[in-house]
Amino acid sequence: MDVVLMFPGQGSQKPGMGKDLVEAFPAAREVFASADDALGEALSTLCFDGPADTLTLTRNAQPALLAHGAAAWAVVRDAVGGRVRAAAGHSLGEFTAYHAVGALSLKDAVRLVRARGELMQATGTERPGAMAAILGDLAESIDALCARASADPDGGLVVPANYNCPGQVVISGEVAGVERAMVLCKEAGAKRAMRLNVSGAFHSPLMAPARDGLAAAIASAGFAPPRVPVYANVTADAVTDAATAARLCVEQLTSPVRWTELVERMARDYPDALFVELGPGSVLTGLVRKIAPGVATASCGTTADVEQLLAKVA
Repeated sequence: MDVVLMFPGQGSQKPGMGKDLVEAFPAAREVFASADDALGEALSTLCFDGPADTLTLTRNAQPALLAHGAAAWAVVRDAVGGRVRAAAGHSLGEFTAYHAVGALSLKDAVRLVRARGELMQATGTERPGAMAAILGDLAESIDALCARASADPDGGLVVPANYNCPGQVVISGEVAGVERAMVLCKEAGAKRAMRLNVSGAFHSPLMAPARDGLAAAIASAGFAPPRVPVYANVTADAVTDAATAARLCVEQLTSPVRWTELVERMARDYPDALFVELGPGSVLTGLVRKIAPGVATASCGTTADVEQLLAKVA
């Protein structure tokens, strides 16, 4: 059975994440110990015990999610590694994917996403913005609605940020633009339009001030060629070389996450593979079921999940 790896992005973090893996598996324990060492602080304690408000801070959530995804992968790697044909991650999760396929060492990856989180958090403070989830089918494209809101005298810059699945898109930009776009989306048939609790206008042009800092952090970390293709958020294309990986991870800051298109391509390229989400929760598994319902999926973030996955691939 072929396997496609998937890693979640910010929003999936929660206190207790990874704790039972560490208690059950030495490989997971080693990953969290290495993450603590890389950052010079007890990230593991924050993951296991919270508090939630501190864990949710962008600078903390990003390395926490990478550590949990890396720990889950370390536990199943020997059994599953030879079956992996591709990988992907949603936003922050793309960095975890590159670690899993050998393009980034664990310590470099943890330090890199801590830097990314700090840059994004600081930029969100300097250039305040907002994000909102738009649910339901629209009579007009989300791109057109955002363009209208951006041009409206009562609006402001707003763009699509995450094409998550049919009927679920996230928009991002200036507060006035997001608020205006929410009204237009409701008028176009959206079932719900709700603001998200985030610290900035991620995946929008408002994140541009963070690009140089992230590019420097990526250059310092140094990407190696991935052992298997990683499907990129920015283009939905399969990436097989280090230079493209590094460039697209910078562009991702200000570009939309094309998750729907990305999953469609992976499902076309690997229709018989098991799509495995590694990390807390099952957000990506749920999205894949909506995008490509014929694809087999599994979540792997707990000890029970590990046992079920190993039974599937045995």
